[in-house]
Amino acid sequence: MLINRPAADFPPAEFWRPLFYFNLYRLFLAGFFVLLSAVFGSSLSLGAYHLKLFLGASALYLVMVMASFVLLRMRWPRFSLQLAGQIGGDIVVLTVISFASGGIQSNVGLLLLVSLAAAGMISRGKITLFFAALASIAALLEHSYSVLHGDADVAQFVQVGLLCIAYFAVAWLAHTLAKYAVESQKLAQRRGRDLVSLAEANRLVMRDMQDGVLVVDSRSMIMQMNLSAERLLRKSITHESPLRETFPLLFGEYALWKQNGSASRDILQLDEGLQARLRFVQIERDAEQGAVIFLEDMRRVRAEAQQIKLAALGRLTANIAHEVRNPLSAISYATELLQEEQGDTKQQRLLNIVLDNTRRINQIVQDVMQLNRRDRAQPETFDLDVMVRAFIEEFRMAERVEQDVVKLEGLQVYAVTFDRGHLRQVLWNLCLNALRYCSKLPESLNLTMGMSDQRVVLDVQDDGHGVPAEQQGKLFEPFFTTAANGTGLGLYIAKELCEANGAMLEYHDSGKPGACFRITFWEPDRNIREDTHGG
Repeated sequence: MLINRPAADFPPAEFWRPLFYFNLYRLFLAGFFVLLSAVFGSSLSLGAYHLKLFLGASALYLVMVMASFVLLRMRWPRFSLQLAGQIGGDIVVLTVISFASGGIQSNVGLLLLVSLAAAGMISRGKITLFFAALASIAALLEHSYSVLHGDADVAQFVQVGLLCIAYFAVAWLAHTLAKYAVESQKLAQRRGRDLVSLAEANRLVMRDMQDGVLVVDSRSMIMQMNLSAERLLRKSITHESPLRETFPLLFGEYALWKQNGSASRDILQLDEGLQARLRFVQIERDAEQGAVIFLEDMRRVRAEAQQIKLAALGRLTANIAHEVRNPLSAISYATELLQEEQGDTKQQRLLNIVLDNTRRINQIVQDVMQLNRRDRAQPETFDLDVMVRAFIEEFRMAERVEQDVVKLEGLQVYAVTFDRGHLRQVLWNLCLNALRYCSKLPESLNLTMGMSDQRVVLDVQDDGHGVPAEQQGKLFEPFFTTAANGTGLGLYIAKELCEANGAMLEYHDSGKPGACFRITFWEPDRNIREDTHGG
């Protein structure tokens, strides 16, 4: 049970623990004295001068040590008082035992060297010389008393003086060692704090790095792996997982790099179409060679390149709006005026060509200007089926499409988050593209809503010839088109608007004839209920 004391009375455990071990030594020493006196009596040199005094001092010493354990457990009185009391008790009791055993000739006084050394180390050098002075005074008084009232030799003062010098030497040495120990401990604590700070900084850097990072030792065991690497590789690991078994493809590139100094490829093809740029950096530690493997997500690289391209297109758009549309409007207006005049058929045909091309250029300008809308997204949550129904009616009327050509499937209500104007533009581009290539027969253009991997998806499917495999990778590149009168910006703008709203647009292999484009809404569906509107 601890006595309630101020916090200042309780030094750290590194003070109390050594004091406990020192008391174990004192307990052994006291027990040793009592045992010798009880078993062997006066047959030993210890207690030869005054056996009863030796027995009494030994028994008193044992009681004092046992009481010290009780006070240690209670942590009362405070640490400095307990240490001073124990060392003072040792000086008194061992001096009496030395006197009872014949004085300086018994060499019992040498045991005080252990107590002084322990006091110096436990107290970290404080008041150690004071204890040495007390021990020296006690030794001189004990020998002086023996000379005056006993048969001790005056010449033995030299031995007593040497013992006192030894007391001060041990005290000074303990004081010096304790000082260095304290400095070393402070340095170790600073280094420990630095290591903790460095480890925390390393953890934060690893956590927040956009690139995937794996640290591999000389045995090809994964020592560390950040969250970005887990997302790219689609797998988390335990400490010291083998690279060979966990990521065989990555291990093959790593082994080749260790052997030849370079990997067979710079881009690693991962699952689900992901790509990562590989980079290996060698590290050496304790004559062992490991490596840091960097995985740079190519999606982020492409996104950064896309941002640069969009910034350039934004500046271009402003120039186009001013420098191209104004003269283009003048040309178009002049052409319409010329068409009103009577002319031959050849002239009218040429004017129609001019007017058609001005309209086509104007459409390109409008499409390019749509890119500026990417950064002005205003998402809102709404029911997808309601919005798509309204869009289909508008699209049918605007493009003069027969009622049964466009079909809507997946009649459930899905709540999604998107900018309504952006989604209308995306659907218009996709449906216009599908209408261009479909057969325009009943149900040749299908819009299907559903769920995939717990996310809402919307498929726009036509019954045309589809997209050849070699062209699928270029579908969303700007100005890529297979149509003679296309601008090549419709799909590109649709993809940009989807990404601006946290969604994804991709070419989807539906297993049906024709082309299928899928919009995946990243906002999870929060409200699905059976549709009550009918077909």
